[in-house]
Amino acid sequence: MSSTVTEQAASPKPAAEKRPPAAERVYDHVKRGVLERRYEGGTLLTEGELAEAVGVSRTPVREALLKLEVEGLLKLYPKKGALVLPVSAQEIADVVETRLLVEEHAVRKAVPAQPQLIARLEELLEEQRAQAAAGQFTEAATTDRCFHAEIVRSGGNEILSRLYDQLRDRQLRMGVAVMRSHPDRIAKTLSEHSEILDALRAADEEAAVAVVRRHVSWVRGLARGDER
Repeated sequence: MSSTVTEQAASPKPAAEKRPPAAERVYDHVKRGVLERRYEGGTLLTEGELAEAVGVSRTPVREALLKLEVEGLLKLYPKKGALVLPVSAQEIADVVETRLLVEEHAVRKAVPAQPQLIARLEELLEEQRAQAAAGQFTEAATTDRCFHAEIVRSGGNEILSRLYDQLRDRQLRMGVAVMRSHPDRIAKTLSEHSEILDALRAADEEAAVAVVRRHVSWVRGLARGDER
């Protein structure tokens, strides 16, 4: 037996990459499509189309759609499919109200800000600037959410952080909509994030709260007509 054959026999075969379960792949595909607005509100998704798109049978599609209905992104209609629920004016108003309650409290607790928080917010702001410049709206909206979540988490209240995290998907969907419908708003968002950072650096609690209030309240305008 040659040394080459011996080496091949002795070398362990690389482990095959394990694919996520079929239902999980469908769930990720549909959820990303809804959050990134490739599946707009009012779109009817059928089991057959999704099964073909992901390359699975219909059974895991049903399982994934049921989970997404529980999360409030879809409404199932037996024998017809799943309707992507539009972002309603009431949902926007509810999210803004909840964000204001949580974020105003969180930014007060963040003062005086720890150096680690300032460094992380600076990093996220630069990341968002680069994403906005490249027209990466979904990525920029995700980084936007991370910026605010870091401030909330800095307070050390895990219950409040979990509550805020529950808003993540709704915020991301709205954030993508805002950036696509109002490209001029991106520059304003970056400017306001910079103002929040400046206020935290200066340990100016009232200034930080004022910017957060102005920054978050702007989204309420979507509830008065522009829901896309």
